[in-house]
Amino acid sequence: MLYFSRFKMILIWLAVAATVILAAPNLFSASTLAQLPNWVPKRQMTLGLDLQGGSHILLRMDPNDLTKDRLETTRDQIRTLLRDAKIGYTGLAGSGRTVQVRITDPGQVDAAKTALKTLTDPVAAGLFSGGSVQEMSLDDSEPGVLKFTVTDAGIKYRTSTALAQSLEVVERTTEPIVQRQGDDRILVQVPGLQDPQRLKDILGQTAKLTFQMVDQSMPVQDALNGRPPAGSSVLYSQDDPPVPYLIENRVIVSGENLVDAQATYNSQTNEPVVSFTFDSKGAARFGQATSQNVGKLFAIILDNQVISAPQIREPILGGSGQISGNFTAESANDLAVLLRAGALPATLTVIEERTVGPGLGEDSIHAGKVAGVIGSILVVVFMFVAYGFLGFIANIALAVHVAMIIALLSLLGATLTLPGIAGIVLTIGMAVDSNVLIYERIREERRNGRSVIQAIDTGFSKALATIVDSNVTSLIATVVLFWLGTGPVKGFAVTFAIGILTTVFTAFTFTRLLVSIWLRRARPKELPRAPVTFVPPGTRIPFMGIRRWTFALSSVLSILAVVLFMTVDINYGIDFKGGSLIEVQAKDGTADIADIRSRLSELNIGEVQVQQFGDPNDVLIRVGTQEGGENAEQTVIDKVRGELQDHYEFRRVEVVGPTVSGELAKQGTIAMLIALLGILIYVWFRFEWQFAVGAIIATVHDVVMTIGFFVITGLEFNQSSLAAILTIIGYSLNDTIVVYDRVREDLRKYKRMPLPLLLNNAINETLSRTTLTSVTTMLALLALVLFGGEVIRSFTLAMLFGVVFGTYSSIFIAAPLLILFKLRPQAATADEEKPVSGGKAVAT
Repeated sequence: MLYFSRFKMILIWLAVAATVILAAPNLFSASTLAQLPNWVPKRQMTLGLDLQGGSHILLRMDPNDLTKDRLETTRDQIRTLLRDAKIGYTGLAGSGRTVQVRITDPGQVDAAKTALKTLTDPVAAGLFSGGSVQEMSLDDSEPGVLKFTVTDAGIKYRTSTALAQSLEVVERTTEPIVQRQGDDRILVQVPGLQDPQRLKDILGQTAKLTFQMVDQSMPVQDALNGRPPAGSSVLYSQDDPPVPYLIENRVIVSGENLVDAQATYNSQTNEPVVSFTFDSKGAARFGQATSQNVGKLFAIILDNQVISAPQIREPILGGSGQISGNFTAESANDLAVLLRAGALPATLTVIEERTVGPGLGEDSIHAGKVAGVIGSILVVVFMFVAYGFLGFIANIALAVHVAMIIALLSLLGATLTLPGIAGIVLTIGMAVDSNVLIYERIREERRNGRSVIQAIDTGFSKALATIVDSNVTSLIATVVLFWLGTGPVKGFAVTFAIGILTTVFTAFTFTRLLVSIWLRRARPKELPRAPVTFVPPGTRIPFMGIRRWTFALSSVLSILAVVLFMTVDINYGIDFKGGSLIEVQAKDGTADIADIRSRLSELNIGEVQVQQFGDPNDVLIRVGTQEGGENAEQTVIDKVRGELQDHYEFRRVEVVGPTVSGELAKQGTIAMLIALLGILIYVWFRFEWQFAVGAIIATVHDVVMTIGFFVITGLEFNQSSLAAILTIIGYSLNDTIVVYDRVREDLRKYKRMPLPLLLNNAINETLSRTTLTSVTTMLALLALVLFGGEVIRSFTLAMLFGVVFGTYSSIFIAAPLLILFKLRPQAATADEEKPVSGGKAVAT
């Protein structure tokens, strides 16, 4: 197994060289890379919004707007079709999802049905949408009354097409990263955005432009005091105070017929205006309307507000014109952008916002680098202390491992987030696990009398199955995390998954190559000695002798954790209970928390929590969920910003509406259940049912303990905390699988050994690996806790706690459960083993 053909060696070194070349651009600035030749790889990792600053905004389309518009269109169509067919009608009205009309002459009902048949005709829903859809259904059960109702399929069709149109509008409006999510949502990400409020203002407008006639049949004041005539409504201008106009509901031309709109200046008044141009259909309709209504007023209406109402002095046949009003240069440009993009078919409501200022992004990058460097140094030093020269080889493989993660992130265009940096640091700690598994197996084979070459060869071959099993279980949890996670949590999942996959290559294949080269050149007679031996060879600790005590301890702690969870409110973050989180930094001096709390309490925005966050000039503000729904959440941010922006820099803003928070809580529960189920199936497939159930119980124990940790410490429980729990699930299973793999091997080797003694033997044989892996992982996590910054501190603290309990459960919970489940029935009731002289254990 230590032999490598020349071809295989060349492939491995080419892979390492490609890794270095692809990762290298991340060491240089963009300006430096621009000066290099074009054939040199220049692609760098894409930084997430939490590292480079920017906004993540989730928009939701309201189907009620689409239904309302469809009903208005249906009323106009009924009115036009019945008039053209010269059929008398009355009572044309709509409510909810239904429009009804009464035919005055019962003898014309059939003729009316024929005239209105086009309303119920199926519409094409596209090649991939199921053929056709019937938008409207007809109910004629009441004599003389025809009721047209928008169907569920019609609403779904309208929502889907409107969302597709909105995607195109948003893309042309903001030039961001835009993705469709589900049936009614759009995700907008704008890296480096300095003014998220302006983006929200643009996205929050429907930009619905229409040209309609002014109804001059009666004074507008009479319409205000009484009732507007049928087919007309009162709308107001944007002036201060607003001016009322009586407007005909009939639309002459809509914004859909616009082909261009530009912000310009009026040549006579030098005021900002918006020039527009219609397409041929719009130009024809506009020209016909202005020709028939010379001398009358027509209104230019934007989002149900009258922009202007000029008089038609002569037919406008050129298909172009201007919109004038009280515009500034910026507002005229915003309107032109919206009109040029086209009208949004329905209102888009912000239901989630996560905005990070560029200053905080730079601080996060610095903290991540510091934590990464310190964590790497700790792990490298520890590996050398534990394994000497073999540890030096492992450190070379570890450097290639990190470079490979960076290279793959760059090549795939994956986004590196702050939790993603945590994922890299964590994989540094966990990547050495495979090396530890191999080296400990080599040492064991050498102690059993094999030669150095045979011990190394056997150690690599026997460790492979354990490495694969332990990494697959971690990968299952990570895949679930990516599938159901959002934003930065997905970034952590991507980075961690890449780290798991590259571990197999660097720790097994590349390390094996380096060891084989060392063997050929050095021809050692003995394995390199380590400066420190952490677990002496021949250790025989009777773990199973205290299993009843550990079961009792774990049961008490688990019950206590559940009771605390049910009786004490866990500190849920806004991800799960909704609300707003704002991080601000004092522009001058130390932040005055009392002053901030006093000023915000006067805003009437409900529950407000203000606390110091990290440095003395940093403050974290939490505002509870608002009763007014999604829009009210955005209003809170505007109020807080208006109150504090003069003295404080807004470094981070997160807003989660009630819709999203409920979904995230549901997704979190589903994610844990799916991860546990997937791992149960895999372990059951690879081992026996006793192993699978034992592994799941031990893992659930670790999850319960971690939740109890959140309750007792008061740490915020958010999406990152959920990522920590899922990662703990993977890590705990990783540890358990190593023990179980040795148990399975010993079951085949010692067919008559009592199960308690066999379990003790398996745990002691893997104790060095368990200890060293836990220590290296904890060293990497400790660097994150101390130097990674406040934003991910709760995540890393939970991980650190989970590693400790994951190690404990694999020894004192997972292994003893095999006795309880009678893995070897004849030994299930065997007496406990006791240590005797000579350091060995026997069954008595």
